[in-house]
Amino acid sequence: MKDTKKQRLLQNTIFLYLLTFSGYFFSLITVPYQTRILGPEFYGKVGFAVAMMTYFRLIIDFGFILSATADISKHRENKQAVAKIYTAVMYAKGLLTGLSLVVLVGICYAIPMLRQDFLLYILTFASVAVSAFLPDFLYRGLETMKRITIRTVAIQAFFVSMIFLFLKTPQQYYFVPLFTLIGNAVALILAQRHVSRSLKIKFVPLEKGYLKHTIRESSPFFFSRIAATVYQVTNTFFLGLMYTPGNVNVGMYVASDRLVGTAKTAFSPIADSLYPYMVKNRDFRLLKKILWLIMPPLIIGCIVLGIYANPFMAWFLGPAFYDAGSILRILLPIIAMTPLVYLLGFPTLSPMGLARHANRSTMISAVVQIIGLSLLFFTGIFTVHTLCYVTLVSQFTVLLYRGLIVWKNRHIFATKELKIDVSET
Repeated sequence: MKDTKKQRLLQNTIFLYLLTFSGYFFSLITVPYQTRILGPEFYGKVGFAVAMMTYFRLIIDFGFILSATADISKHRENKQAVAKIYTAVMYAKGLLTGLSLVVLVGICYAIPMLRQDFLLYILTFASVAVSAFLPDFLYRGLETMKRITIRTVAIQAFFVSMIFLFLKTPQQYYFVPLFTLIGNAVALILAQRHVSRSLKIKFVPLEKGYLKHTIRESSPFFFSRIAATVYQVTNTFFLGLMYTPGNVNVGMYVASDRLVGTAKTAFSPIADSLYPYMVKNRDFRLLKKILWLIMPPLIIGCIVLGIYANPFMAWFLGPAFYDAGSILRILLPIIAMTPLVYLLGFPTLSPMGLARHANRSTMISAVVQIIGLSLLFFTGIFTVHTLCYVTLVSQFTVLLYRGLIVWKNRHIFATKELKIDVSET
């Protein structure tokens, strides 16, 4: 039994890594092609729509990827309980999708510049909503990541091939959400068929109050994810409102932010794999070794890229994005800080018994970001570059807060290391 659990853990870990790195691979392929075809103006429109829909995606998901995954995992041996959780989550998502659609239509008709691209926003919303109904929480809770990984990689491959085949002019920018929608719809049909026929999990009647209870239990996860995501999408949203979505500045920022986001995400598997190991073993010396291994070459790489930022952006994304190098140059310190931010989070604070500070630091950073954006807006100094500086400050806030908490409680840190030394001797 123990070996079986280890094999399941290993298999799911491998597929999680495949799922993560496939995203990097396909992104690196599609982004340069899209930027060259669409140019800053139309690429900015698509980026603004995606940023706007991220808010709705958070509402539809409502933290179920965390809360429902944990509930499924706890009751995986009870097929009836799993069916109830599955039914409640899908019903809740349906309700939240309907409310979100009403809000979106109202916003689009109230704001003229959004009304002009109504089709783009509806297609992007539909692709996001359909994706939200994919039962990721179920597969994660049952620890059957193979199916979801194959499905996701297939969607990404489909999206890439369709973009290369059909996206030929800037005016076809709506093809980006359209092909994503088609891929997600096919994946949803196949996933629901697998859940019903292979896993034998079907929709079941819910007793009164169970749906409300499910939503209420997931609300803390929802607010936590809102805080963690707000500064990632709010920048693009603010830029679109200030300059209009089709403005060149929006496209320049979206392209730069996409590269920084991809680089940041590359470090998340390290933190994700270290987290359970650190909770169990509290091997802080290993943490130090990893940081010493990562940080020097990363800092040197960011400095070199900063020097050649403009020609790099022109080479990677196309000549029209040469000026985006000045934006990327400001954002590069965020990449350099990311390993410290991630590893000083849950992998360090949880073994020290201070996990609450990981979430608190993210929420404080989100508040700093919103305050900074508001000050830029009301003082009339809002530009794409000042926006980047505010983002840099808010990200540094996370690192500073976590660093101070670790330093303040370094006696715990030292005690754990001493215990390791004693156990080794």
